Amino acid sequence: MALSGKLTKKLVENLGAGRHGDGNGLYMVVDPSGARRWIVRVVVKGQKNRKGAPLRTDFGLGGADIVTLNQARERALEYRRMAKQGLNPRFNARQEMPTFEEVAQQVHIDRMPTWKNAKHGAQWINTLRDYAFPKIGRMPIDSIDQPEVLMCLSPIWTEKHETARRLSQRIKIVLDVAKSKGFRSGENPVTAIKDAQVLPKVKAKPKHHMAMRWKDVPRFYANLKTKNAMSANALMFTCLTGSRTGEVLGLRWAELDFEDRLWVCPAERMKTGEEHRVPLTDEMLEIIEPLKAMQSEFVFEGQKRNQPLSNMSMLMLLRRMQVEGVTVHGFRSTFRDWAAEEASAPREVAEKSLAHSVGSDVERAYARSDLLEKRRVLMRMWSQYVTSLCN
Repeated sequence: MALSGKLTKKLVENLGAGRHGDGNGLYMVVDPSGARRWIVRVVVKGQKNRKGAPLRTDFGLGGADIVTLNQARERALEYRRMAKQGLNPRFNARQEMPTFEEVAQQVHIDRMPTWKNAKHGAQWINTLRDYAFPKIGRMPIDSIDQPEVLMCLSPIWTEKHETARRLSQRIKIVLDVAKSKGFRSGENPVTAIKDAQVLPKVKAKPKHHMAMRWKDVPRFYANLKTKNAMSANALMFTCLTGSRTGEVLGLRWAELDFEDRLWVCPAERMKTGEEHRVPLTDEMLEIIEPLKAMQSEFVFEGQKRNQPLSNMSMLMLLRRMQVEGVTVHGFRSTFRDWAAEEASAPREVAEKSLAHSVGSDVERAYARSDLLEKRRVLMRMWSQYVTSLCN
């Protein structure tokens, strides 16, 4: 027979911040952040406080997203029975502790609305799936300590350092969440490992995207313009705007203002997390305006209706054109070199054109302009240079 109390499943899901009693010492605690967890207040027989009164103690039973109302009632009843026998639940309780993988999967689900895109969310859990779950996934979350974390990080710390660094961050988040839900206590072992410098320092290797020489761009662009493919349209637009691949492929018609000749890329699609305005030149408009006839949500539609081109489409086009030693992202470097060497553009104008942050935090706090009109001039010069060999 199920235990009863004041709370219901619906109330548990909708209660506001505060401590809400179910009866018999069981409470649902809702943090201002919205996190929900169970606690039980008991009086252990024979234990007294400094004033000689019976000692009341709160014990965490776990988060409400993992421990159901009925499970919390059953655990609370078990704690009260132990307390009446003079047993401290902290040392005698038989908790149904979730595993590391169970908590990690729940963290992933809870954070889905916060990912910039589905790909980022998948990468987050896949890193844990590949490098943590095989070693510690089935272990109770409260048994994970420094040796277990090192068991995941050490094998890849040197050869796959960037992956290991991200893995450590994600393990730390899972363990922090477990602590907030009452499943762990004490210092996070990931923090302890970092502070003690247990793992060797690895000098990060700068990642450079292979780029085309700016002097070679007009001839390449003239050849590219002869290609009758959506990937060619996207690559020409990418080259002229100096934008990132994801920003171009995710371009929607709703982001374009043809009257003001602007593309406003929203913050959620920008690497910087800030909205970016791109001035549209005659050459850019010549590429995209004919695509309106497709009546698609995306400017550069892929093989599936109302879906963008794949991330590999432009790179594969470069390979078919037998353009070796060049990446799509590298055209940003090409533009930057041209802006400095040929156009003698001010540094802040060139950097803003690439949606890069310029200056210190203090400088950025005062220099809030995105230099749009100066960038219009620079992008017009770049477009004219790139298309100079086209008929």
